[in-house]
Amino acid sequence: MAEQLSQSELDYPFKLLEYINGFKISKVIFTASQLGVFDLMLQCQKALSAECIAKELHTSQNGLERLLDALVGIDILDVEIINGKALYSSTDVSDLYLAKASPKSLSNMILYQSQDIYPLWNFLPDAVRQGRSQNEKAFGTSSKDTCETPFRCEEELLKFMGMMHSTWVFAAHDVVTAIDLSPFKTVVDLGGCTGTLAREVCLVYPYCSITVFDIPEVVKMAKKHFCGIDDCITFKEGDFFNGELPEANLYILAGIIHGWEEEKCLQLLHKIYAQSKPGGGVLIVEAMLNENRRGPIFSQLLSLNMLLQMEGKERSPSEFFKLLTTAGFKDIQVQRTGKCYDVVLGIK
Repeated sequence: MAEQLSQSELDYPFKLLEYINGFKISKVIFTASQLGVFDLMLQCQKALSAECIAKELHTSQNGLERLLDALVGIDILDVEIINGKALYSSTDVSDLYLAKASPKSLSNMILYQSQDIYPLWNFLPDAVRQGRSQNEKAFGTSSKDTCETPFRCEEELLKFMGMMHSTWVFAAHDVVTAIDLSPFKTVVDLGGCTGTLAREVCLVYPYCSITVFDIPEVVKMAKKHFCGIDDCITFKEGDFFNGELPEANLYILAGIIHGWEEEKCLQLLHKIYAQSKPGGGVLIVEAMLNENRRGPIFSQLLSLNMLLQMEGKERSPSEFFKLLTTAGFKDIQVQRTGKCYDVVLGIK
């Protein structure tokens, strides 16, 4: 049953008002990131007045002061009043996750959400009425080419890859440790993009050999922008739908299955099953829905986003079980991480 509201909540709908105004909070964070507020605060490492910050960022003091106060209101910045003057400072959250210089920065995700996802959600009523992607209305991209949207130009591709990198920077460890993957000595991350998730596999399972398999444009950009000198992973160019798959004991599909309708998912899973040897398997990483349809809200919102953006949806454990068993896999293991992304392992 749904949570019963208290009388005070019925008398004054605090939570409902918070939800209704939620989009404003997103825009506050997007704007502060775009203007460079978090980068400046990390760089200075001291409390600053709104006047000083506005001067450094070339904004109006009037507008910036209101933005800073809103960031304090959502506990992203801190403020202290000294001799009647407000001095603003960063917090651990802003330094760790919002400043671009931080290795755990979500700034690339924020940029993608702000420029690509936020405008798309203006067309949610149309998506619900029609039951299909709204990329054509939002960006002039045909629904048939939806999955090519990130690759319209190098700048768009890099933005998309930056978003994926941000996602796995904070989520990869929980994912690769949710189920013991040590029995698998050769791993291929299909559509592994920047290799961020694959590198976490290397760290947790150092005796494992792992390859990121992605289209040539992505591999080229990954090597140029996201690889170090002593990288523990290798990259291989290819198309997992239309080309041959590299040999492996385990194939990882992280954020891949949710992009497609069932027929396309089964096409890929059948292909992986045919390529796998007995004892080999596939690890699916997705934001899993609850069977009782009561959450998690992150997964439910992401499923709506897939309706707006692509062809697929988020799925429940039973739906993943059906996909994997239909493709021939057995010994299905489902493991919740308690975070944004969960895992499903199927063995041949």
